[in-house]
Amino acid sequence: MKHQYFIINKPYQTLSQFSSVAGKKTLKDFFSLQKNIYPVGRLDEDSEGLLLLTNDPLINERLLNPIYAHAREYLVQVEGNISPVALLQLEKGISIRVNGQPYTTKPCNVTQLKEMPDIWERIPPIRERQNIPTSWIKMILHEGKNRQVRKMTAAAGFPVLRLIRIRIADIEIGKLQPGEIKELSKNTINKKLFGIRGE
Repeated sequence: MKHQYFIINKPYQTLSQFSSVAGKKTLKDFFSLQKNIYPVGRLDEDSEGLLLLTNDPLINERLLNPIYAHAREYLVQVEGNISPVALLQLEKGISIRVNGQPYTTKPCNVTQLKEMPDIWERIPPIRERQNIPTSWIKMILHEGKNRQVRKMTAAAGFPVLRLIRIRIADIEIGKLQPGEIKELSKNTINKKLFGIRGE
């Protein structure tokens, strides 16, 4: 069986699966691929951005096994003017709940962005609330607990309004727009995920 590799920009309010769910949009609404190609990991329905699809089981093992700790980069819009204290809390590690148990997140890289990043408009757009400012931050994590970024910023007092994944290891979303797909070669996957250079 030939292994294939794709990256997509998962639209907002879309489930990270091809199987149908009543009243919900799924990947099947945007992409037509062989039945044995599935997403590696997931993005929440209300998150957007980079998702990798493949029929290569090795990729699943390497990307989802926490021992490999690859980078995941997100652009995050939060409610309120985020404080230096909150940024430091997020960077150093903050207490959240995972599977009902307390968990302290691993140190990560957090940067406040001075202006809105150059990205696509969300459909539907964020509901603007008069007199309540928002902030954009960039977060680079090396772990991926369920809804981790949302739980982290909420614990710091700044709930997520918009969450976009833009990078997995060295694979970047680039100019890919919501609902678009791009095929990658095995050499590219080996180089960008595992640091293995092809011939």
